[in-house]
Amino acid sequence: MSSQTLSQNAYHSIKDDIATGRIAPNTILSERDLADRLGISRTPLRSAMSRLERENVIDRLANGALLVRAITIEQLLEIVQLRQILERSAAARAAEFGPTPALLEVREAMTRYLDDGKATFDDFWRDDELFHLGVALAARMELLPELLAEQRAIVRRSTIIRTHDNFADQAKEHIAVIDAIVDGNPAAARAAMSLHFDNMRTRTLGSLSSR
Repeated sequence: MSSQTLSQNAYHSIKDDIATGRIAPNTILSERDLADRLGISRTPLRSAMSRLERENVIDRLANGALLVRAITIEQLLEIVQLRQILERSAAARAAEFGPTPALLEVREAMTRYLDDGKATFDDFWRDDELFHLGVALAARMELLPELLAEQRAIVRRSTIIRTHDNFADQAKEHIAVIDAIVDGNPAAARAAMSLHFDNMRTRTLGSLSSR
């Protein structure tokens, strides 16, 4: 296997560990330990770490140590604001075109959370991703899915959002957006998506105050 392939595999493995919380924020990373765990030499590992450093996933301290960056509440709220602007427009546009079969499948998936709302964070995260991606694709916006993926990758690294274990409210908000798209009502779809992000901001701040 080439050094480039080893580096790419190491990059994806470490980034996924950080994104899912297996490597916690503010952890000091040991190149030796990572190289041993991944079964690679320091050369491809350092290439992977340099890429993570450029993406601001990790920081190199003055002494050369590598630190996993924590996501601040300010960053989370900025992402919520940015996504609200983009996705409320996408929802309105999707209502002009109508729902895709994939988006209707997402609606069905969301009904499973309505009874007691209980689910693991990772399970809901996958369905949540399908919802937001589904709206973007229904809107026929080609660049938006990639932008959302980048922002969601940052959010997923936050420990703040992982305190949730009940997702009934989010599911109801998702269904309201989809129903407005099904009804072909751009104004209602825009309003429902905007409200979803207002509530997301409130839940984020609530999670912070309860810690």
